[in-house]
Amino acid sequence: MYADKILTCADCGQAFTFTASEQEFYANRQFSDPRRRSSCRAARKAQRDKAIQAAKDTLSEINAIGVQVKDLDIGLLDFPCLVDGEIVLLCWKLGEPTISHWHGTEEGFAGRKPIDERMSGE
Repeated sequence: MYADKILTCADCGQAFTFTASEQEFYANRQFSDPRRRSSCRAARKAQRDKAIQAAKDTLSEINAIGVQVKDLDIGLLDFPCLVDGEIVLLCWKLGEPTISHWHGTEEGFAGRKPIDERMSGE
């Protein structure tokens, strides 16, 4: 029913054989035909795994210095700060030129208020 066929790798452009047994395996699992040679797939997986680990390491470093990453998608960070004996969170969102807002530890982003003289040192 299946016969070996030659495919071209989307990454390196080299030809590779998609064997009859591989085709049957893919068909039984309703997979589409492979677009890459196995060595190119492995290289992409290694790159992806390395990037994921680098992101995890970076988040760990950020967390270790006390910065709280609240939302990666919108770039939301909180910085704990002691003000008048109470811990508050200075709040910064990607695209904002400076840290200009704060909120209580239980309020979250919706409770943001402009930084006042107690926090700005004025």
